[in-house]
Amino acid sequence: MLKIRLKRMGAKKNPSYRIIVINSTTKREGRPVQELGHYNPKTKVMKLDKVSALDWVKKGAQPTETVAYLIKNCNDDGTLNYIKKETVKLSKKAQAKAQAEAEAKAKAEETTAEA
Repeated sequence: MLKIRLKRMGAKKNPSYRIIVINSTTKREGRPVQELGHYNPKTKVMKLDKVSALDWVKKGAQPTETVAYLIKNCNDDGTLNYIKKETVKLSKKAQAKAQAEAEAKAKAEETTAEA
Protein backbone atom coordinates (compact mmCIF):
# COMPACT_ATOMS: atom_id res chain seq x y z
CA MET A 1 0.00 0.00 0.00
CA LEU A 2 1.33 3.42 -0.94
CA LYS A 3 1.26 6.34 1.46
CA ILE A 4 1.80 10.04 0.99
CA ARG A 5 3.72 11.16 4.06
CA LEU A 6 6.41 13.46 5.37
CA LYS A 7 10.12 12.62 5.27
CA ARG A 8 12.03 14.50 7.98
CA MET A 9 15.01 16.55 6.90
CA GLY A 10 16.91 19.40 8.50
CA ALA A 11 18.94 19.81 11.65
CA LYS A 12 18.13 18.98 15.25
CA LYS A 13 15.24 21.12 16.54
CA ASN A 14 14.95 22.72 13.10
CA PRO A 15 12.84 20.32 11.06
CA SER A 16 11.86 20.58 7.44
CA TYR A 17 10.00 17.91 5.56
CA ARG A 18 9.69 16.52 2.08
CA ILE A 19 6.27 15.34 0.99
CA ILE A 20 6.78 11.93 -0.62
CA VAL A 21 4.95 8.91 -1.96
CA ILE A 22 6.38 5.76 -0.40
CA ASN A 23 5.46 2.16 0.36
CA SER A 24 3.84 1.96 3.81
CA THR A 25 6.24 -0.73 5.06
CA THR A 26 9.35 1.32 4.23
CA LYS A 27 11.06 3.32 6.99
CA ARG A 28 10.51 7.08 7.22
CA GLU A 29 13.81 8.03 5.54
CA GLY A 30 13.57 5.27 2.93
CA ARG A 31 13.74 5.71 -0.84
CA PRO A 32 10.51 7.32 -2.09
CA VAL A 33 8.53 6.42 -5.19
CA GLN A 34 8.13 10.13 -5.95
CA GLU A 35 8.81 13.43 -4.19
CA LEU A 36 5.87 15.83 -4.40
CA GLY A 37 7.26 18.87 -2.60
CA HIS A 38 8.64 20.26 0.65
CA TYR A 39 7.26 21.85 3.83
CA ASN A 40 8.89 23.90 6.60
CA PRO A 41 6.57 24.10 9.64
CA LYS A 42 8.53 26.86 11.40
CA THR A 43 8.32 29.37 8.54
CA LYS A 44 5.09 27.91 7.06
CA VAL A 45 6.76 27.71 3.65
CA MET A 46 5.50 24.95 1.39
CA LYS A 47 5.85 23.98 -2.25
CA LEU A 48 3.65 21.10 -3.40
CA ASP A 49 2.79 19.60 -6.76
CA LYS A 50 -0.94 19.48 -6.00
CA VAL A 51 -1.91 17.88 -9.31
CA SER A 52 0.44 14.94 -8.74
CA ALA A 53 -0.67 14.59 -5.12
CA LEU A 54 -4.33 14.41 -6.09
CA ASP A 55 -3.44 12.00 -8.91
CA TRP A 56 -1.71 9.68 -6.41
CA VAL A 57 -4.76 9.85 -4.13
CA LYS A 58 -6.96 8.83 -7.08
CA LYS A 59 -4.62 5.90 -7.72
CA GLY A 60 -5.15 4.73 -4.13
CA ALA A 61 -2.31 6.26 -2.13
CA GLN A 62 -3.36 7.09 1.43
CA PRO A 63 -2.22 10.51 2.73
CA THR A 64 -1.41 10.83 6.42
CA GLU A 65 -3.48 13.21 8.53
CA THR A 66 -0.92 16.01 8.27
CA VAL A 67 -0.41 15.60 4.53
CA ALA A 68 -4.18 15.54 3.95
CA TYR A 69 -4.39 18.88 5.80
CA LEU A 70 -1.55 20.31 3.68
CA ILE A 71 -3.16 19.16 0.42
CA LYS A 72 -6.53 20.57 1.50
CA ASN A 73 -5.06 23.97 2.43
CA CYS A 74 -2.79 24.23 -0.61
CA ASN A 75 -3.25 26.94 -3.23
CA ASP A 76 -3.23 26.04 -6.92
CA ASP A 77 0.37 27.22 -7.26
CA GLY A 78 1.47 24.84 -4.50
CA THR A 79 1.93 27.28 -1.63
CA LEU A 80 0.33 26.89 1.79
CA ASN A 81 -2.82 28.92 2.43
CA TYR A 82 -1.97 29.51 6.10
CA ILE A 83 -4.58 31.33 8.15
CA LYS A 84 -3.37 32.40 11.56
CA LYS A 85 -5.90 31.76 14.32
CA GLU A 86 -7.36 34.97 15.70
CA THR A 87 -8.56 33.46 18.98
CA VAL A 88 -6.28 33.84 21.95
CA LYS A 89 -6.05 30.95 24.38
CA LEU A 90 -6.61 32.04 27.94
CA SER A 91 -5.38 30.41 31.12
CA LYS A 92 -7.92 28.87 33.50
CA LYS A 93 -7.62 31.88 35.81
CA ALA A 94 -8.26 34.32 32.97
CA GLN A 95 -11.21 32.23 31.72
CA ALA A 96 -12.77 32.22 35.21
CA LYS A 97 -12.28 35.99 35.51
CA ALA A 98 -13.87 36.63 32.10
CA GLN A 99 -16.82 34.38 32.97
CA ALA A 100 -17.33 36.18 36.31
CA GLU A 101 -17.28 39.56 34.55
CA ALA A 102 -19.82 38.33 31.99
CA GLU A 103 -22.13 37.07 34.74
CA ALA A 104 -21.84 40.35 36.65
CA LYS A 105 -22.65 42.30 33.49
CA ALA A 106 -25.70 40.11 32.80
CA LYS A 107 -26.92 40.57 36.39
CA ALA A 108 -26.51 44.36 36.10
CA GLU A 109 -28.53 44.39 32.86
CA GLU A 110 -31.33 42.40 34.52
CA THR A 111 -31.60 44.84 37.40
CA THR A 112 -31.72 47.86 35.06
CA ALA A 113 -34.37 46.17 32.91
CA GLU A 114 -36.58 45.51 35.95
CA ALA A 115 -36.35 49.08 37.19
